[in-house]
Amino acid sequence: MSTESKLGTSVQKSSNQPVFIDAFAGCGGLSLGLLRSGWRGMFAIEKDAFAFETLKTNLIDPGARLRYDWPNWLEQQPWTIESLMEAHGDRLSGLRGQIDLLAGGPPCQGFSSAGRRRQGDPRNELVERYLEFVELVLPKMVLIENVRGITYDFVVDDDRLPPRNFAEELIARLGRHYHVYKDTVRCSEYGVPQQRPRFFLVGMLKAEMRKMPRRDDPFTRLRSSKVRFLSKRGLRPRVSSKQAISDLELAHAGSGPCPDSKGYEALLTAPPRTAYQHLMRDGFADAIPDTRLAKHRAHIVERFANIIADCKAASRLCVQLNREMRDRYGIKKMATRVLDPDKAAPTITSMPDDLLHYSEPRTLTVRENARLQTFPDWFAFQGKYTTGGERRAREVPRFTQVANAVPPLIAEMWGEVLIKYLAEARNADRLAA
Repeated sequence: MSTESKLGTSVQKSSNQPVFIDAFAGCGGLSLGLLRSGWRGMFAIEKDAFAFETLKTNLIDPGARLRYDWPNWLEQQPWTIESLMEAHGDRLSGLRGQIDLLAGGPPCQGFSSAGRRRQGDPRNELVERYLEFVELVLPKMVLIENVRGITYDFVVDDDRLPPRNFAEELIARLGRHYHVYKDTVRCSEYGVPQQRPRFFLVGMLKAEMRKMPRRDDPFTRLRSSKVRFLSKRGLRPRVSSKQAISDLELAHAGSGPCPDSKGYEALLTAPPRTAYQHLMRDGFADAIPDTRLAKHRAHIVERFANIIADCKAASRLCVQLNREMRDRYGIKKMATRVLDPDKAAPTITSMPDDLLHYSEPRTLTVRENARLQTFPDWFAFQGKYTTGGERRAREVPRFTQVANAVPPLIAEMWGEVLIKYLAEARNADRLAA
């Protein structure tokens, strides 16, 4: 066991499990996957109160299935990365070189092509705060996930401002200390029932890489381990939306009063129908949480039923409604889609009305979205279900928490890949000794 430093921040080495910190952790999707794959969590950084409460309930509190080894010196509360460095800078610098992995990347909203891309979006500047944290802690590895839009140039109507590419900036800055690997991964090819293309970046400390007998690309390892990883869990690489949520169909499960929202109905719990659903149940025998149904007025239900029927007739499931259909039904949003039961879902967004059920005239529940993101059914989300107006820029309700998360299944796959690199480095050290 290692001795305590004068700051009391040394990582205890009584366990052979490698240690990670999750920066910009959100509700904990990336943390959950890493914990499941054998990593030991030290702490997580998340500024939103709702998202942190979800992470705390599921991964920190006593009785949680998987738990962080939260340090005594750090308050279990929402933090920004700036406020954490300001309040506990000495403690963090005492961890330098002792953390095996810094996971998580800056929030994606400012980079997303689904929203308004602005070079000056203050959320984009969190890239700089993240890099400062990396320099302070200097972990052996970094794992960053973001939307594909982070790789695109930001161009503004001002000749005095050059285009800016945040992915290239990350790679250049991290490249001072790390070998950097990057690629875009389509989650639907890795057992996630969602088309979501995501940008991943892996950095490996150059001093650590010298210890390893081989240096093949981590993305090559991710791809080569995919079939084995999924088959151990009874899955194939491609999972359809119906395979993911058919046990939550209203016609199959029925509904009753929502336990956490007076005046609302919620889906009841019915037996799983597919291998994927069994995996998501994960031995959970209680009533599935987060199944509150939206309150649609009668004319909205009729409109949704007609849209679903028209999309099926026109073979436009999972495709944005064309202009003629939007005009016919008075829909202004271009993002509205109907799930295709036989394919993976499109990218889950924070707006509940962006996606309609494949056979029932309604939007999806938080739990159905969580299933499409590979969250197990015991993982209960906290806080408001939705928010609106000016609060959308300040609050992260349940639908948004799910949409912003890294799918735990692909995070677990990454955890297994990266943990093997550390094992190889340790074996090399033993052989050298």
